Amino acid sequence: MTIQSTLFLHEEVMLLALRDEEGTIASGTMYQYAIGAAILAELLLNQRIALDESRKKKLVNLLSSTPLGEPLIDQCLEKIGNTKRRASLQTWVSRFAGVKNLKHRVAQQLCDRGILRTTEDKILLLFTRKIYPELNPVPERNLIERLRQAIFTDSRDVDPRTVVLVSLTDSTGLLKETFDKKKLKGRKARIKEISNGEITGKAAKEAIEAMQAAVMVACIIPAFTTAAIH
Repeated sequence: MTIQSTLFLHEEVMLLALRDEEGTIASGTMYQYAIGAAILAELLLNQRIALDESRKKKLVNLLSSTPLGEPLIDQCLEKIGNTKRRASLQTWVSRFAGVKNLKHRVAQQLCDRGILRTTEDKILLLFTRKIYPELNPVPERNLIERLRQAIFTDSRDVDPRTVVLVSLTDSTGLLKETFDKKKLKGRKARIKEISNGEITGKAAKEAIEAMQAAVMVACIIPAFTTAAIH
């Protein structure tokens, strides 16, 4: 199976997380958890997994191990297939967020698509790191316009992928890096309406609800981690 021409949700998250010129990620965002939840959302949308609703703690069931043709998603799908015991959404978001070299793998995919370029810079003239400045701004412009239409209009027809993306970027701090904070504050009710799954268009309600649960986890895990540290 060939990789789709449109961006996957985790690629869209990374594109929003990276600063266009600097090629680095803004501090204070929880992008890795957004990526973890985005991968789960892709598996739900593509009917590879489903949620067991019979328990209070929603466990992930494998429906199909057929690869999607995208290496990172397929690796995560394989992890679910190989687990000896079913795990919760919270567990899988955490595991996917902790995949080795997660940021570089997703950024490199965007480089392969011709959207980013890879280069290096030095920190304190001592340490070298890879950075990913934007090469082709069109995909991100289109992405931001999708979010703008969803948030700053009252349209009742928002596609499921955009619903998920709004929820992910809002819960993990990326939305504030994309739009003016004051303007977002004025659309707080609209963002809540989208994030609660009230606007689904023709999307399958079960899939949207499952993805909203994954989004909630993406926000909750770092909060618990921060509380434990302090």
